[in-house]
Amino acid sequence: MRSTLCARCRPLAGSTRKQILRSVTQEQRRNESTSTNSEQQEVTQKRKRSVVFSGIQPTGVPHIGNYLGALRQWKRLQDDTETSGSGDRLLFSVVDLHAITVPQDAEVLRLRRREMMAALLAIGLDPDKGSTIFFQSSVPQHTELMWILSCTASMGYLGRMTQWKKKLTEHNKPADVDELAMTKLKLGLFSYPVLQAADILVHRATHVPVGEDQKQHLEFARECATNFNAIYKRILVPPETVTAPYPRVMSLAHPQNKMSKSTPNDRSRILITSPASEIRTRIMGAVTDSLNAVTYEPDTRPGVANLLGLLSQCGPSTSREEGQRLTPQELADQYAGATLKDLKEAVVAAVTKELEGVRERYDDFLHRKGGKWLDEIEAEGAEAARQNAEQTMKLVRHAVGLAPRPS
Repeated sequence: MRSTLCARCRPLAGSTRKQILRSVTQEQRRNESTSTNSEQQEVTQKRKRSVVFSGIQPTGVPHIGNYLGALRQWKRLQDDTETSGSGDRLLFSVVDLHAITVPQDAEVLRLRRREMMAALLAIGLDPDKGSTIFFQSSVPQHTELMWILSCTASMGYLGRMTQWKKKLTEHNKPADVDELAMTKLKLGLFSYPVLQAADILVHRATHVPVGEDQKQHLEFARECATNFNAIYKRILVPPETVTAPYPRVMSLAHPQNKMSKSTPNDRSRILITSPASEIRTRIMGAVTDSLNAVTYEPDTRPGVANLLGLLSQCGPSTSREEGQRLTPQELADQYAGATLKDLKEAVVAAVTKELEGVRERYDDFLHRKGGKWLDEIEAEGAEAARQNAEQTMKLVRHAVGLAPRPS
C-alpha cells in the first residue's frame, strides 16, 4: 500500500477471475481439511464469497500510473461483480494512517484525503454498485487488530522487509545504520506492515490486488494470520495475492524512473484530472531519443517503450477477447515506418479518451453540496466497513481473552 497499500492490481474478470477464485478455493479446502468439524463450518461460512481489499495513500489526485496500475482494475472488479451477481465484497480504503509514517501538514492531509476520495468516485467506483469506500482512520478496528497482531509478529521478519532496509541504508553508510535506526527512523515506519496486515485481515479479505513491490507485505500478512491462528484458533483468513501484469508507467521526463507525484517536474506526469490540452502538451513533449522511428526496446529506448506501453493500456480492446489489448511489441510492429510524432499523436488520442469525463466528475464530487456530499459518501462506507470489521474483532477478542463469546 504505499502507496501503499497501496496500491497495483489485476482484475478478477472473466476467465482470469474464475481461475484465481478456483485456485483459492482449492487452497482453502486443503487448509480446512486439518480443522475440526466445527472449525471447518465456521471458516467455510466466512469464505462463501470472495472479499477483495485494496488501499491507496492520500497523495491527492492520482496520476495515470496509479490509475492504470490499480484504480482501473478496482473499477473492473466492481463492474464484474455487479454483472455476475457473485455477491463478492469489495472494500477500497484511503489509507490515511499509513500516510503519517512521514511528517504531514494537517491541513494538507485533510485536503489530500478528500481529493483521493473524489478521484476514486470520479473513475467510476460507486457504493451503489457494490464498492465500500472509506478512510482507514474511520474504522478503529484496523488499529485494534494491529496491536493484537503486533504481539505475535516477528521483529526479525519486519527487519528484513525490503522497504525498511531501503530506508535504513538510504543516504547512509553501513556504519551509521544502527545509530540512524535508534535515533531518526520512527517505530511507525518499522511496524506499518503490521497495520497493513491488519487492514486486510480485519475484513477477512480473500484477494488483495498488489504490485510486485508489495508482494512481500502480503506474504507478511499471511504470516501474521498463520501465527495468530496457530496460537489461538482459525479465525483470520490468509489472503491470496493477486498481482498485476501491467508494466509500470514511467516518467515522461526521465523514462528510466517510475512516474511519481513527488518529482518536482510537473511535466513528468499526467494526472487523471489533467485537461486535454495538458495531456497533449506533456505527451508531445515526452523525452524519447534521437532515432525518429518506432521500435520496442525497453532497455535502450525507454522513452519510446513507455509511450508504447501507454498506448497499449489506453488503446482499444482487440477482437480476440474483451479487455485484451495489443502488446507494446505488437504496436511497435504496427507502427513500423511511422515517426515518433505519429506515435505521440496516437498516445494523446488514446489517453485523452481513456480519461474522458474524469475531470468533470471529480470537480462535481469534490464540491457537491459544499463538500458535504463527499462526507456523506465516506460516512456510509465507513459504517459498512466498521460493521464488517467488527464481525472479525468479536471473534478475535474472544479468542485472545479480551471479551466473552460473541452471541
